[in-house]
Amino acid sequence: MTETTSDRTVPVERLKLGDHACMSVRDTESPWKVFTAYTRTSLARREKVLLVMNPDDMNDDDVVALLDGGSGHAAAARDSGQLSLKRNTEMYIPDGRFREDRTIELYTQEVNRSYSEGWAGLRLTADMSWAPRIGLDHERLLDYEASVAPLFADPLFTAICWYDQERFGDGLLSDMTKVHPLRVLENLDAIDADTALDGSRVPGSAEPGTRAEFIETLRGALDRRDTTGPARFVLDLRDLCFMEAHCAWQLISLVGSLPNGSEVTVRCGELLGLVLRQLGADEVPQLALSVEEDEVAV
Repeated sequence: MTETTSDRTVPVERLKLGDHACMSVRDTESPWKVFTAYTRTSLARREKVLLVMNPDDMNDDDVVALLDGGSGHAAAARDSGQLSLKRNTEMYIPDGRFREDRTIELYTQEVNRSYSEGWAGLRLTADMSWAPRIGLDHERLLDYEASVAPLFADPLFTAICWYDQERFGDGLLSDMTKVHPLRVLENLDAIDADTALDGSRVPGSAEPGTRAEFIETLRGALDRRDTTGPARFVLDLRDLCFMEAHCAWQLISLVGSLPNGSEVTVRCGELLGLVLRQLGADEVPQLALSVEEDEVAV
């Protein structure tokens, strides 16, 4: 089995063409909120969307109604061919058997078709529950996921492979983060944290619903400093897709409470950098902003 070198966690809004991600799912409701946001954004960018679902899921009309939310956009996209719905048995095990080469060829054809139809790229979500349906060996599934990397070499294709925790178990899901370059947060309003000796990375959304968790995450990151002297580390917020003003103010306040001589470098996009500066970040000597151009997902 070939492993990647990254298991970065991102909100679905941060996915861009060329990304191959996995998502673990605990219930039946949360993934559809994520996929609805993913689909609506992709359609607005003139990308084709392919949803590969379990045969036991909702029927196609119900899925389109859910994605549409009364706007008419998803229904129009299905009529135009921009939105396509298939079942995972059709894509992975059409004759009851799984063949890696056949599946990769099917997805290659889908990418080429979307390009020939004039779309900016192809966005996919795939329910991987077909694998336990046929009792596929876990190692073979991991090898397959690692083998599809060439599909993403030309950035016309984005995929979320989603795995139900009850069907697959924590062991396999942990291994899946090793063969997928990215892991997508299961909920739209979620916060995660990845800490290292020299800093922390916080992806997600800092809003009223996650305010307490975000502030606790910040406190935990800042408390990791050596209390005998000044703190110096990096707080990477480039994968934070939203931050309300109260959370931004708390960040400035917490950094400002560190001992003199401390330096916390906050890496962020232009919009968050602007918010922090408007709230007085430049007046806090312990805080150094490292603002990068906001990445546009294309």
